[in-house]
Amino acid sequence: MTETRPHILFSFGTLRDEQVQTALFGRTVPTSPASLAGYTTRPLPITDPAVIAASGLDVHLILERKLGSAVEGAVLHLTDRELAAADAYEVDDYARRRVVLTSGESVWAYLDAKPLRSAQRIVIVGDSIAYGRCDPRGGWAGRLAASHIARNEAEHRLFNLAIPGITLADVSEQTPALLGPRRPDTLLVAAGINDSALPAGSPQALFDEPVHVTDRLDALAAAALDHNARLVVAGPTWIDEERTHDYEGLCFTRARVLALRAAMRAWCEENHVDHLDLWEPLRGNAGLLVDGVHPTAEGHAALYRHLDELSR
Repeated sequence: MTETRPHILFSFGTLRDEQVQTALFGRTVPTSPASLAGYTTRPLPITDPAVIAASGLDVHLILERKLGSAVEGAVLHLTDRELAAADAYEVDDYARRRVVLTSGESVWAYLDAKPLRSAQRIVIVGDSIAYGRCDPRGGWAGRLAASHIARNEAEHRLFNLAIPGITLADVSEQTPALLGPRRPDTLLVAAGINDSALPAGSPQALFDEPVHVTDRLDALAAAALDHNARLVVAGPTWIDEERTHDYEGLCFTRARVLALRAAMRAWCEENHVDHLDLWEPLRGNAGLLVDGVHPTAEGHAALYRHLDELSR
């Protein structure tokens, strides 16, 4: 791997230990004190023998969101090779994501690999499916809100700001102004299927929006980071193409929605952003869709169960 600019990684646990650094990197690395606001830690049992051998511990720490708290640690300055070694050292419970230190510097940190499990204040932005259309219980987002708040009524919040008919372009433009008063630690974006639609009767073109999807997700990532919030991208959902050839003047095709899904997944992987795939829970089950696009109440329940499994 070619060495490029150094990477800055916030550590609050065993990576600060000189013995661990020597075992992983072959040297002790440049380190300086740092603080991460809006987080606390909880213990995480470790079962990987190699990790236990390197650290000498079978219980490590993992970050959890908590408004008003801060975690003291250090920043490590790593090469490409050393960052890859740190990635390999961290068990599957961790995922490397961007955070903002108390100093205002954006750095890497290892967070809970299940983004909603460690969240406290969640903002959802999205379209009619995230809004909960066709379900009096508020859809998958309404069910998520109920379970999330029930886990800690005093501190957990979920704000569903989804708008029916909205596009990812609209979401990227409108979201930054909505975040400040709600103090989110997690921004869940569930939009984009409307970006894939064509006017009914138009030629069935391939989806040609990946560049625009990238630009819009870039803007949402920047808005989330401005609030030290974790960006999570969800969707899109499966559609029943037999019923979507003329939906309110629009045409949805499975090929275009699949291309949208691929573009979102590729962007998330490249940028170390969480992607929650909502395709599989409905795939092949037309009875879980009201009109080929919007889930029934049972469809929303299936989407919620899928998200719940990804969060625990």
